[in-house]
Amino acid sequence: MSEYLKKANPPVQKIDTETGETVQRMLAEILVGGEEAVRRYARDFDGWTGDIVLGEEAFAKAEKALSEGVKQDIRYARDRVCSFAQLQRDSLHEFQSELRPGLIAGQKLIPVATAGCYVPGGRYAHAASAIMSVGTAKIAGVPNVVATSPAHKEHGVNPAILYAMKLCGADHVLALGGVQAVASLAYGLFTGNSADVIVGPGNRFVAEAKRTLFGRVGIDVIAGPTESAIIADESADPEVVAADLVGQAEHGPDSPVWLITTSRTLGEAVIALVPALIEALPDLARAAATSAWRDYAEVVVCHSREEAVQVSDEYACEHLQVMATDLDWWLDNLRNYGSLFLGEETTVAYGDKCSGPNHILPTKGASRYSGGLSAGKFIKTVTWQRLDRAASREVGQVAARISRLEGMEGHARTGDIRLKKYYPEEAFELGTLGGNAHH
Repeated sequence: MSEYLKKANPPVQKIDTETGETVQRMLAEILVGGEEAVRRYARDFDGWTGDIVLGEEAFAKAEKALSEGVKQDIRYARDRVCSFAQLQRDSLHEFQSELRPGLIAGQKLIPVATAGCYVPGGRYAHAASAIMSVGTAKIAGVPNVVATSPAHKEHGVNPAILYAMKLCGADHVLALGGVQAVASLAYGLFTGNSADVIVGPGNRFVAEAKRTLFGRVGIDVIAGPTESAIIADESADPEVVAADLVGQAEHGPDSPVWLITTSRTLGEAVIALVPALIEALPDLARAAATSAWRDYAEVVVCHSREEAVQVSDEYACEHLQVMATDLDWWLDNLRNYGSLFLGEETTVAYGDKCSGPNHILPTKGASRYSGGLSAGKFIKTVTWQRLDRAASREVGQVAARISRLEGMEGHARTGDIRLKKYYPEEAFELGTLGGNAHH
């Protein structure tokens, strides 16, 4: 049995009805009030009274504000992420096949018409997030990408975010955050194009707005707090393990970090190292990491690597690192994770920023049934079929009999009429409601 050296002790969560009520009210107001309501929220919440739809002047100003080194790094990240997205796109295939003589069926891949990409701009400036969403949508072949990020008083949208959006090919950029941004994407405000799918992380109001609008629009995931787990054996370096856990804990005060280890010695060493690493962080990160480690972190000792896999799969973590021997074994046996980082040379921050695979990933156990954002999220996999008369003769009889077996006479008669038209001299067994008979 596994044993916990440290167990999470999260504060008692009040049932949050306030977020849902706020979001419902704002969505209703924006549906009625349109762009004027959105402008009011942008002014009241973000202190922004400038243009909502940003033009070339804003992009030029953003580019000028960035050093050549920063722009080079953003271009590097764009190249890695878009190359990976292109490989994902290339792995999806259209096909057609003759299932029976005269019965041809196929699959088509059709990008959505409009994608909405939300890029958070609160605690941290998420330039990488702009690349992950906008870049992937354009590689998928989306003709119209609307990107949005909050403006901050007179400063506007973060220049690194703006530069990344433009670099990745955003067709429209809005200076909006929060519920008003998600509503604008869904309702087609300011651009005239309603989003078919909305992607990107955000705060609890953004997540709730996406959840509420799901159905009217597609979404990627309902994002919860960032989660990171590390599986480590006795070969792992406790200082590196501790640094990686602390590095992920800075995401927020409720971001869980978990260590699953087959070595009690390593687990105890990591627990001893973490407090000093947190203390050495800048103020904002230190406050977040202190709460995350104290309230949400767990360290569990497992007696075998098979047990470690079982525990990890139960967590179904967003980010999962493995620092252990025989990395291929772990790759073959782990099932539930948003993205997997193998070996000490690899770390979550690389994936978060620039190594290639997408960082918009499932949280709260959703990796049991879903992967992260990919080129395929922006593409509809649709089917088609075409029959000649001989195939219609064969399929029509079976379809009519199954329809009558199910009590669906109208369905059955659409087969009957074709058989009678194409083969007027023939008698077919077409079933009766709930039974079988000859027609």
